[in-house]
Amino acid sequence: MIDIVSLVKRFPGTSRAAVDGLTLSIADGEVCVLIGPSGCGKTTTMRIINRLLEPDGGTVRVGGRSIMDIDPVSLRRSIGYVIQQVGLFPHWTIADNVATVPRLLAWDEAKTTARTDELLTLVGMDPRAYRGRFPRELSGGQKQRVGVARALAADPPVMLMDEPFGALDPITRTRLQDEFLKILCELNKTIVFVTHDIDEAIKMGDRVAILRDGALVQYDTPEKILAAPVDPFVESFVGADRALKRLSLISADDASERLAGALPSGSINAQASLRDALAQMLESGADALAVVDAAARVTGVLTLASIRAHTRLARSADTQAMKT
Repeated sequence: MIDIVSLVKRFPGTSRAAVDGLTLSIADGEVCVLIGPSGCGKTTTMRIINRLLEPDGGTVRVGGRSIMDIDPVSLRRSIGYVIQQVGLFPHWTIADNVATVPRLLAWDEAKTTARTDELLTLVGMDPRAYRGRFPRELSGGQKQRVGVARALAADPPVMLMDEPFGALDPITRTRLQDEFLKILCELNKTIVFVTHDIDEAIKMGDRVAILRDGALVQYDTPEKILAAPVDPFVESFVGADRALKRLSLISADDASERLAGALPSGSINAQASLRDALAQMLESGADALAVVDAAARVTGVLTLASIRAHTRLARSADTQAMKT
């Protein structure tokens, strides 16, 4: 869906390129997370994709077409864009904000209204309660939901998300990450997601591109990056607790065992990660949790022993990967 080949971007008055020969491909329906230190070129790369910035060299193709062969306005209307500050129009209602692009595309009013209500429902905001409100009447998390709904309004095949949850408190941020992942399961979108948080990158990305000084250092699945950092920079960037981070990629359901004996007093959702389960156990003092599905049915039991086993496996895989 998105192919970037030898991309270069320089800004006047700087000694090095902001993006320096970047090459990577993002498959259809994939979430690619761009991450790296400040000034590594991740946001610059994202802004080139929809031509908010013009490249100085190289090629970017979206859906097989060079972005330079597409009218910039038409290109931007075909790509959803979500930013950290949300950028809602303060004097427009929530419905009007969500309908921005459909109206620019001259959709009829009935279709626009139906799509607006559909998307507000999708992001967990009852249209009857929210469509007539204004941004000043919403919390930060609610504004971010509206921003996502607006980006999805014209059903774009590509979405760009620039630290969309970065300004939120940790509880709201985690909840919106989880909800957005659920939305992604229902949609087939190719997403470029910029973050500075490695935990968020591991959680949200199908593949993670680690950048440094405008160049690509490693591009792979979260599992492979955690198991085998290509150099000391990536190893330091992902952190010394790689085995613990890998627990965030394993669900409680995947590690659960058959229920035998008495049911544990505590429980955890089947889709929660082993990292979340371990935190809950440490906080409560429990050594086992019942694993429950979306209908609150017990599907198994998760023990400290099974979490330790997965931790040992992760460490063993890390060691083997580093040797090879």
